[in-house]
Amino acid sequence: MSSHVDAPRSRAAIRKILPVLLVLVTLLSIRVLTLMFMRAHLHDPAWFQTGSYAKFDRQARDILDGKQRVFFIDDPTRTDLVQYPPAFPTFVAVIYGVTGERSPYVVQLVQWTIDLVLSLFLIAGMTVTAFGWRAGIAAGFLVALSPLFAMYAAYPSADAPAMWFVLAGNWLLLLAAKRNNVWLALGAGALLGIACWTRVNPLYLAVGWAIVMLILRVTWRRRLAMSAAVLLATALVISPIVVRNYLTFPDFTPTGGTIGVNLWEGLGETELGRQHGFRVNDAELIEHERIKMGWPADKYFESQWPDGIRRDQERTRESLAFIKQRPVWFARTMVRRMWGMLKVAGDPVPYSGISGFNVTSRKCLPPAWQGGAVGFGVNFLGMIQSVARYLFLPLAAFGIYVAARRDVIVTLVFLVTVLYYLVPGTVGHAEIRYMLPMHGVLTVFAAVAVDRILQIVIR
Repeated sequence: MSSHVDAPRSRAAIRKILPVLLVLVTLLSIRVLTLMFMRAHLHDPAWFQTGSYAKFDRQARDILDGKQRVFFIDDPTRTDLVQYPPAFPTFVAVIYGVTGERSPYVVQLVQWTIDLVLSLFLIAGMTVTAFGWRAGIAAGFLVALSPLFAMYAAYPSADAPAMWFVLAGNWLLLLAAKRNNVWLALGAGALLGIACWTRVNPLYLAVGWAIVMLILRVTWRRRLAMSAAVLLATALVISPIVVRNYLTFPDFTPTGGTIGVNLWEGLGETELGRQHGFRVNDAELIEHERIKMGWPADKYFESQWPDGIRRDQERTRESLAFIKQRPVWFARTMVRRMWGMLKVAGDPVPYSGISGFNVTSRKCLPPAWQGGAVGFGVNFLGMIQSVARYLFLPLAAFGIYVAARRDVIVTLVFLVTVLYYLVPGTVGHAEIRYMLPMHGVLTVFAAVAVDRILQIVIR
């Protein structure tokens, strides 16, 4: 009798385990192939932000050599040290110190390994919590096939680590909304604050998350407590950086002094902006300001030094004045920029950055392996990736509709993160790598759509 009972259980277990194994095999295959390509192109500025990494590398080396402190800044003229939050340079320094190798390749490998687990766990876990196991499996496949996540997992920068903490915070926020739990809301805010130690971009997302807590179907007292918990936890976690900047620099900057750069270069992306003197990238901006300040060409000069905070405040004032005079034009510019942040298939929108690539045997394998069964398998994976890329946005849009019909509150808990990155996140210059948390949440919605379509087809 027991054998008759055990057989259905075994078949049910296999039906659950097999999709998980297929997700893991797909994920590992595409991630390894993408890593191989990126390791060969890590010194190619067309594929990797070598200039940005050089700044992290310099700070990490200075930390290890005792020339720079991990957190405190002793010299108030070193405004370049406030350009980025301290977590990622410290992360790089720790990797250098532990491995004894000071190169982007070792940082790449460590970050790739961590992301291999975390990106899948976080996105699939959020989906299972909100919409069930089948949707979670669909999310796992979408993460595994995503060229965007695969590329930036192999991209040694602060973008993927910031995504980990934002998505983890959004997961806790979802649990807080489901359980009406103030402590979980506090944890969500704390994780968002940690994300800001890595990248400053998600800082004001705390406001959006706090607003979502106000629409829960509980008493106003509990809503206010949960909303305040999100804001308080975020503020407490980021407060050491704010206090440090206040005590160190005569020109106070709470967020690092890069708002002006993003606004200025965002205007420089447009023809009208360039006609009025705005510049499209750091090199052109630096040369413009060097000439403006009369700084000798043979002396060190960059966007955040010397006097970087004050210069950035001036960029902000000039950019906002220009925008204020042309609000309708700027709104159209933002819409085009938003499309660039969403577009993961076809040719990228100019200045939006690379959304990854489909794996192919020619790109990812040595010549001896490019033919035969291995080459065919890699090319087949790339074709599946291509289909998934073109279907992604329609699926995400349909998924938002399906999710809203199931649970409006849960949908809004996710959707506020998408809207934050999509609207205020595109006021200045933006790249798709800044938007990884948004694409993580959109993957949840796309998975809901896949689940719903399969339900219709199976019936």
